[in-house]
Parts: sequence; C-alpha cells; structure tokens
Amino acid sequence: MSKIISTVRAFVADEDGVTALEYGMLAAAIAAVIAATVMAIGPVIKDAFGDVLVAMGGTLPT
Repeated sequence: MSKIISTVRAFVADEDGVTALEYGMLAAAIAAVIAATVMAIGPVIKDAFGDVLVAMGGTLPT
C-alpha cells in the first residue's frame, strides 16, 4: 500500500505529466475546431462537387 501511495505522490509532483496533459487538451481542442469546421462546410463542398459532376455531364446520386 505504501508503494502505491508513494507512486501516486510522485505522479502528482511530476510536472511533466501536467505538460503532457496540457498538450493533450490543446490537441483535443484543435481536433474539435477542425471537426466543427468540416461539419459546417461539408454541405458546401458536397454541392460544389455536385455542380462539377453535373457540368461534366453526370447525374447526381439520389
């Protein structure tokens, strides 16, 4: 039990873990922004490719 407590204390005192956590949170925030952007402009891109398809003589899938 003493080994577990000392390991937890060492982990809490280690500032490298905090830095890694901060980088992880930053990466998650960037991923969320990218996902929101893709979801927002997705229909616009789909319509643009649909217009190109029709201009080339194709038909839009139903």
